[in-house]
Amino acid sequence: MKCVIHDQAVLSRPPEGPLAAHIASFARSLSEQGYGANSLHMQVRIAADFSRWLEQSGIGIRSICNDHARSYLGYRAQMVRPRRGDGAALGHLIDFLRREQVICGEKISIHRMSSTERCMQAYVEYLREARGLTEATVINYAPFVRSFLEDCFGNGRIAISRLCAGDVLRFVRLHAPRLHPKSAKIMTSALRSFLRYASFRGDVALDLAASVPVVPNWSMPAIPRAITPDQTRQLLASIDRRSAVGRRDYAILLLLGKRSANDAPQSKVVERVMCDSEVGQR
Repeated sequence: MKCVIHDQAVLSRPPEGPLAAHIASFARSLSEQGYGANSLHMQVRIAADFSRWLEQSGIGIRSICNDHARSYLGYRAQMVRPRRGDGAALGHLIDFLRREQVICGEKISIHRMSSTERCMQAYVEYLREARGLTEATVINYAPFVRSFLEDCFGNGRIAISRLCAGDVLRFVRLHAPRLHPKSAKIMTSALRSFLRYASFRGDVALDLAASVPVVPNWSMPAIPRAITPDQTRQLLASIDRRSAVGRRDYAILLLLGKRSANDAPQSKVVERVMCDSEVGQR
């Protein structure tokens, strides 16, 4: 049963969860701010989905904070294709709830970010704001880049200018064999992205992105690249050359195979077999 939240926002079912009673007033607030019909409907739908997720996660209304919004975006990216405005929509919702004093203001954290955390924060903002990448891509890239920085600098100060091609190669050679081929390709894409970002900032003089090796991703790696000469001879011997089709197949396999030391020159054999095949077909 459809539920009318606002004249520009109709949901497929009534809202559920701790924010259900506030979604209609959120929609009115968006309308008063001049948001168009499509944007308003999208933000209301995400607000309803977020409220349902809060209820499923056992999160009360007074506990809601920005971390929950980020966690939900990560969860949502696994279920549906993320859209560029998803994060902004949840930000508008959180701001609205704070203005209405439905939830408490964000507490000021006394935690001092490490050098790695500061570097990662700046990189993630670059991906979202400057590159406009989807939240799913950001979520996929960030862990690999963090691991790379921790591998190169440990818990010390991040000095990107000290990075060299050897650091990149060592990291990829160490971690790629442990990963699924698709994950390994995501890792190398993340490293290239971060190193281009470092070049964009002027932190490195060389194009270190070019030093990231290509990780092969064979779709069927168990298939052998070629068969042995003995296997080739066995395959040829299995063909019935008494028929025209058999002589044709034999000639095709000879063309595909390699010249054997015990066989006549391939070109002469093929020519003879093809002639026999033509005679047989007549």
